This record gives sequence, C-alpha cells and structure tokens, in this order.
Amino acid sequence: QVQLVESGGGLVQPGGSLRLSCATSGLAFSRDTMGWFRQAPGKEHEFVAAIGRGFGVTNYADSVKGRFIISRDNVKNTVYLQMNSLKPEDTAVYYCAADLRADAITPRSVRSAYDYWGQGTQVTVSS
Repeated sequence: QVQLVESGGGLVQPGGSLRLSCATSGLAFSRDTMGWFRQAPGKEHEFVAAIGRGFGVTNYADSVKGRFIISRDNVKNTVYLQMNSLKPEDTAVYYCAADLRADAITPRSVRSAYDYWGQGTQVTVSS
C-alpha cells in the first residue's frame, strides 16, 4: 500500500521559512520522480517543484525559483521542500506526489503525470 504523508506546515510571517517533509512508504522511492503542488482557496492545483530519480534533476515553477529548494533522501524515502522568503501568495495547501512513469530527464510539472498523492499540509503566510 502506497502512502505519502506531508508534515511541517503552519503559520509563518512574510519573509519567514518553513520546511515541508513528505514521508513515503510502498514506493520504489529511489526510482520515482517526486513533486510538490499547492492549491490556494478557489484556485486550481499549481505545480511548485519536482525532483527526478537518480541524480535528482530539479524543476521549479517560476513563482518559487530562487526561494524554494526541493531535495530527497533515498534512505529515508522522504522528499523535502525548503521554503524561504515566504510571501502571502504562497498560502495554500501543499501536496506531495509521486510520478512512477517518468522517463524524461526533466521532472514533469503537470498534475496528471503523478500517480499517488498525499493528504496535504496547510501553509499560511500572514502577519
């Protein structure tokens, strides 16, 4: 049984930082591409970042490039999202997801490419 469990969300002031974690089980984790998406109230799911298998090629949305860092620990089967210089517009529920069928070098950014999803963790950026 595949499980993805996010943690690390919370309330933070603008300019602050948070580190999200996504612990997984039931995956061939080191062979899977992992991604983070977010959904703000009243909006569609938005791609945030993804990291490929092997050498871990990364892909970021323009809105978070230079502020967020995605990483993975293939021993702990966990993917992380370090979020710095947070802005109110980063407020959303953040979801991690696993792409089991990726065959391109650059991790995919489309929601439909991902096969398994976590339940999400709320991030609120507000003063």
